Amino acid sequence: MSTQLHAVEIASGRVSDADAVDRVMQAAFEPRYGEAWTRAQCVGILTMPGVWLTLARIEGELVGFALVRAIIDEAELLLIAVDPACRRRGVAGALMRSMLAECRGRGVRRVHLEVRANNPAVALYAAHGFTKAGERRDYYRAKSGESFDAHTYARDV
Repeated sequence: MSTQLHAVEIASGRVSDADAVDRVMQAAFEPRYGEAWTRAQCVGILTMPGVWLTLARIEGELVGFALVRAIIDEAELLLIAVDPACRRRGVAGALMRSMLAECRGRGVRRVHLEVRANNPAVALYAAHGFTKAGERRDYYRAKSGESFDAHTYARDV
């Protein structure tokens, strides 16, 4: 059995990509936690200054994205998602490298993010130089009413 790896193509996204982004987001985020944004939330923030969307495609199909907001010399990774069928293929790493390069190009000196404490994505962030900066107790609420801590991470660019 052989595994063929396909190149991850990175490109800038636009508001017109909102439907495809929403499909990836709904597949990527576990509904139990209620973390997925709505299509309207994504479209709304994309029209704001300093916000950009990066898309990841494999063989032309959207398989992941990152949504980032920069203000002066700081940025926040708002969302990053990869279709579960395409995980462990370098998509998230490619998105992280692209996001950090874009931040450097925009003069960003520090990047922040927030994540649910038990989210496996913490390993991705650590692999890209992010370190824990803080904690927000009981920040996230699941649809069941269960609460989860949020951890904030940051790294210099």
